[in-house]
Amino acid sequence: MASPDLEAATALKVQGNKAFAEHEWPTAIDFYSRAIEKYDKEPSFFSNRAQAHIKLEAYGFAIADASKALELDSNYVKAYWRRALANSAILNYKEALKDFKAVIKREPNNRDAKLKLTECEKLVRRLEFEKAIEVGDPPSAFEDLDIDAMVVDDKYDGVRLEKEMTQEFIDDMIERFKNGKKIHRKYAFQIIKAVKDLVYAEPTMVEVGVKEGTRLTVCGDTHGQFFDLLEIFRLNGYPSDTHAYLFNGDFVDRGSWSTEIALLLYAYKWLRPNGIFLNRGNHETDDMNKVYGFEGECKAKYNETVFKVFSESFSALPLATLIGNKYLVLHGGLFSDDNTTLDDIRKLNRHNQRQPGQQGLMMEMLWTDPQTAPGRGPSKRGVGLQFGPDVTKRFCEKNGLEAIIRSHEVRMEGYEVEHDGRCITVFSAPKYCDTTENKGAFIKIGPELKLEYQVFEAVPHPDIKPMAYAQNSLMSSMM
Repeated sequence: MASPDLEAATALKVQGNKAFAEHEWPTAIDFYSRAIEKYDKEPSFFSNRAQAHIKLEAYGFAIADASKALELDSNYVKAYWRRALANSAILNYKEALKDFKAVIKREPNNRDAKLKLTECEKLVRRLEFEKAIEVGDPPSAFEDLDIDAMVVDDKYDGVRLEKEMTQEFIDDMIERFKNGKKIHRKYAFQIIKAVKDLVYAEPTMVEVGVKEGTRLTVCGDTHGQFFDLLEIFRLNGYPSDTHAYLFNGDFVDRGSWSTEIALLLYAYKWLRPNGIFLNRGNHETDDMNKVYGFEGECKAKYNETVFKVFSESFSALPLATLIGNKYLVLHGGLFSDDNTTLDDIRKLNRHNQRQPGQQGLMMEMLWTDPQTAPGRGPSKRGVGLQFGPDVTKRFCEKNGLEAIIRSHEVRMEGYEVEHDGRCITVFSAPKYCDTTENKGAFIKIGPELKLEYQVFEAVPHPDIKPMAYAQNSLMSSMM
């Protein structure tokens, strides 16, 4: 006969499953966690929580939960499957390979697992090959590109771009993108080159104020959700001489209009260099772009060289923005060392290191997350680390800051203020990946440097699924 604890725990799991079916991932995790508190010997509780963690991109937590389920039952196939997906998501393909093999050993006729295994083997081989032929510092992709010699033929039905960006071109480009059209490849190259040169010359930490009569809006991840970006502009105004925007990384990947977002933000940056600021996110990096769709999208809509020049421009982006000496805006979060200061960020030569790597200041700025517990902990993502309220307090006090503003994580209400008001997360991709029932948000800042939050809902978009251009089926299976 089942114990009362198991019965109560199973009832909580059922509620968790219901929340999961309604795409309320944090609520589902809460129910599964309460089930585990009542009864921690049932593998499905851990395995189900692992699946909810995957949906929230907490891949490190998902791996830990799936591993716990397998400790309880070494034949629990779903746990192998979920651990494999979580390892794939953090590009840990060798570990994923072992788990896909474990699934097939227990379910020899599982066609999906066989496909994933083949895909995973291909990726392991490709990565080993790329590592073998890697050169220290690849030449610039712009070197062999004669943009001036490219011809835009008479059939092109859009506004022409000469030597300088115009508002007329941007307005036409927005309409083209809304209607599923592209801009000419020559114009894409012109825009990317102009902006790469602009952002390369900016400091690693850009420092801005908000003058009288102007305002600044801070946006979090937009992740290729072009129609939701247009909704931000519709609600809040387009960039202008008196209204600047800061986009805090992760413009691309996952959503299937990443080239449209990147080109639009870049076009505005070229038109108004001091009216749009762009921080780099962890998805403005090659390893993410190869897996989560941006590379495939560039190739499908333009060509491989467009991806290469975008990649080069991403590595030139600043890593942080300091607003009015009060708010440090960076994509991920804080550091493993309490002695890190704003001066360390200022001195960081990002041009020496095109990709963030597995450790160091750049990786931490792009990848870390806050936690409720004090101190520092292992990352729920499996990459980077987590920092507690005491870490944030010390950093802000040491550097004379009111708060840090970061993005990098879905927040169901679009934003969250935590760590006693010192850590603010803003996320601007509502109904993320078409599967999470979250709102989006942005932060409005006037000359008095007070923060005003505006929440918004997702808007309809053409029927193209997220990850439509992902290069492998491993990632699309996690949608």
